[in-house]
Amino acid sequence: MSMEELKPSNNKILEQLRHGLARFELVSSPTLSVSSASFLGATQSNSYAFFARIGSSLNGSPAAKKVEQYAVDRVTGDGRCLFRALVKGMAFNKGLTINPRRERDDADELRMAVKEVICNDPKERDKYKEALVAITVEESMKRYCQRIGRHDFWGGESELLVLSKLCKQPIIVYIPEHEHRRGGGYGSGFIPIAEYGAEFRGGWGKGNNKKNVVRLLYSGRNHYDLLR
Repeated sequence: MSMEELKPSNNKILEQLRHGLARFELVSSPTLSVSSASFLGATQSNSYAFFARIGSSLNGSPAAKKVEQYAVDRVTGDGRCLFRALVKGMAFNKGLTINPRRERDDADELRMAVKEVICNDPKERDKYKEALVAITVEESMKRYCQRIGRHDFWGGESELLVLSKLCKQPIIVYIPEHEHRRGGGYGSGFIPIAEYGAEFRGGWGKGNNKKNVVRLLYSGRNHYDLLR
């Protein structure tokens, strides 16, 4: 995708990235500037760096709450954690329990579904322009398509943008309350910072098939767990 195809707002983001200026700080409540961020890691001041400002805003969304309480369902940190958490969350919402092997295999299927859409089908790829922007900010499409074929590929913003639409699945990403607070703290709740696939909350298609939200916990060092 050429630069001319990008929206002006995305051009501005890319320009900031080139000059090392695309850094934003989490504030007391979610705002447009942090509505759908992909995290590169925490700094010493407990702020975060964002590589793109894309996706749906939390402003006015049911997800725009300060602190929420859930149980944490830990996910194996083998590089598949995002995909594992999604698999477990979608199964849980259907009242199903899956064994570790099925979880791993289904996680790999989700990853390969993203590869099929983004890397192997040019017509389908055009339906996911926000994901394409997020991918090409960091690396070439060729390099991305080489990496995503590996079982230890780490998923993030780009894959959430694709899978929320592909699976017609609303997804909300949270961070721990204590990571949100400046200067640290010991809060035990969770704060929503990004929502994907919100259009599928109210139902879709002829059967008005409503989908329960899958809630993911992002905690430092690029790891995802499931909240339920």
